[in-house]
This record gives sequence, C-alpha cells and structure tokens, in this order.
Amino acid sequence: MNYYLIAGEASGDLHASNLMKEIKLLDKSAKFRCWGGDRMEKQEGELVKHYRDLAFMGFIEVLLNIKTILKNIKFCKKDILKNKPDALILIDYPGFNLRIAKFAKKHGIKVFYYISPQVWAWKKSRVHTIKKVVDRMFVILPFEKEFYKKYDYDVDFVGHPLLDEIFSVVTDKHDVFLKKHSLSNKPLITLLPGSRKQEISKILKVMLEIISVYPDYQFVIAGAPSIPKDFYKKHTSDLEIKIIYNHTYDLLKHSKAAIVTSGTATLETALLETPEVVCYKGSFLSVQIAKRIIKIKYISLVNLIMDREIVKELIQNDLNFDNLKTEMDMILFNIPYREKMHDNFKLLKEKLGVAKASKNTARLIVDHLKYATKTQRLKDSQRKIQDYS
Repeated sequence: MNYYLIAGEASGDLHASNLMKEIKLLDKSAKFRCWGGDRMEKQEGELVKHYRDLAFMGFIEVLLNIKTILKNIKFCKKDILKNKPDALILIDYPGFNLRIAKFAKKHGIKVFYYISPQVWAWKKSRVHTIKKVVDRMFVILPFEKEFYKKYDYDVDFVGHPLLDEIFSVVTDKHDVFLKKHSLSNKPLITLLPGSRKQEISKILKVMLEIISVYPDYQFVIAGAPSIPKDFYKKHTSDLEIKIIYNHTYDLLKHSKAAIVTSGTATLETALLETPEVVCYKGSFLSVQIAKRIIKIKYISLVNLIMDREIVKELIQNDLNFDNLKTEMDMILFNIPYREKMHDNFKLLKEKLGVAKASKNTARLIVDHLKYATKTQRLKDSQRKIQDYS
C-alpha cells in the first residue's frame, strides 16, 4: 500500500514516525510519502516538505504567512493527485490537514486522522466537517471519545503515544549522564522554550532571567531538532548555559525541575514525573483573539486531562521574573508541594490508561484498508459477472 502522511510540527513527526514503524511490520509492501521531519524520513518516508517550513504559530502569524500556507496547500493537492496514495494519514495540524482531507475525500482517497484536532477547545463546528471527510478518527485523550459521541460520531480511542515513547526510554545513570554531556554535579533544571523560533524568542528571555537566582543549580536548554544552536546563542548571550539536542527525555529524567513552554512537552515532562511550571507568551493580538474563541480552562495538556490545575500556568503578562521565581521556589524547596505534584503525575498516567497507541492505530488502518480492498474486489467480480450474464 502507498501511504501519504502529513505532520506539521515536531511532535507530529515523532508520532507519525512511530506509526510508520508499526505499519511496516503489518504491511511489508508499505511505501510512504510525507510532510514531516527527520524522524519520518528515517522510517523510509520520502520527505516532500519539512515541518520547519510549515509551522506558523498564532492567528497574526498565520495571517502574515497566508500566501505561503495557501501555496503549500495547492502544492500538496497536486502532489497527492500525482502520487495517487491508497491512504492519507493526517496527524493533528488541523488548519492545513482538514483542507487536504476534503480534497482527498473528493477524489476517493481513504482518509485517516491520527491525533484529533482539539475541536473540544475551539471550532467545534469542525466536527461536522470531520464526520464528512474522515473515514476513521483515532483519538489519544480519554475524554475525546465521549466528546465525539455527542455528535454521533464513533471514533477509536487508541491510547496516548507518549506512554510508549517515554516508557521505552533507557537513561544512563545520573553520574554517567552528567559526565557524557560535560555537566557539573549541581542539580539540573531543564528549559524547554518551545519548538518554533517565534515562541522561543518570546519565552526564552524570561526563562533565562532567573538563572542568577539559583547559583546552586545548573540550567540546560533542551534544543528543538529544527532549531540551530546559533539561534539559541543569540538569546543566551554571555550566559554559560549548555544546549543539548536529542536527549530531552534523559535531561528531564535527571532534572530536579523544568520550565516548559505549553505544548506536548508539558505532558512529556509530567509523564517523566519531573516537577514543572508551564509558560506561554504569544503576540498580544493573537492571544486576545484566542481568549475570545478558545473555550478551555487551561492551556497545558496536563491540566486539561486532569481537569484541574496540577501544574502552574504562567501565561502572557503572568509570565514574568517574580511569578516564575515564586513557582520555582515552591517546586525546588517546598517538599509537600513537590510530593503532591508527583502524586498527581501518577494519577495522570493512570487516567491516560491504554498503551501501544501506534501499534493499535497501525492495526486499525491496515485492517481497514485490507477490508476495503477485499470489498472492492468482490464488487468488481460481481460487476464482471453481471456484464457477462
């Protein structure tokens, strides 16, 4: 089978690559063409465009880059028609992917959606579009199945892919890890300022302000794969702070605390049971628009899944030196506060429940396609019989 996958950011690249790996085990003839990143390419995916050229964050940023986005959509449609895939697999990234889903459905291509758009947060009207153009939706958050059920749409809850990814990590012993990366013996604090240049520019500056307050700790930036070291260096100036790539889980596992930009990383940090404070700062206009149309109580996946605040969220003007220091003091020095956060992280794991999301999704996709192919062959045979009779 020929599969066409579209992921628009780093987390999508990760989850799509794991899905591709599982599909290959079930479908030995599988061929992949994809929009994504390095991980998908390593799974023998023929990369059309890298997600670093696709990731635009915020309403204003999208408007400023609308010509590029529309150009990419037009190119994607042509590329799909040219390559005629048996299946289109979409990973989150709804603004782009739902347009492509409509197009693919119109041209008789099977459409699978892995990791639902967050329609429960905003643009609930998108559910009606999804029902029309998506053949099978695979959700990763436990409350999403019930949400779609309200709209009479049956979806498959496959578990959260991060459970497999994180629990499969084998980390070095603490002293070995420190030595390998030329780190001191001071306790670690990991900074995750995001995966897009726009958010890094706004958020990293505030994160770095508190370093001088904690001389007994060493701070490390977990580098995003698509961001060059020189970009971080522009913001760190004369600070002695290491930037480490491709070892984020190891860093978090060995860290006393983490300061994390809102996104998938907040959940990754919690699943690794590292106490964290969540940060977010976007353009003023984008955030004002978001406040009016996004109807959720929290921005971090951790709090959304638990439906209560278990990690502090510092958003926009609340993300400042004083507030960040206050929360870091609680995380580092208030033992009952740390223990309560750890207990909540354990409850979070229990709530996420099912593991093997990539394997479950791959099986459902391959079985669906096999059944569809078998059914089509049967119809073709019946049609031939009718023609001869």
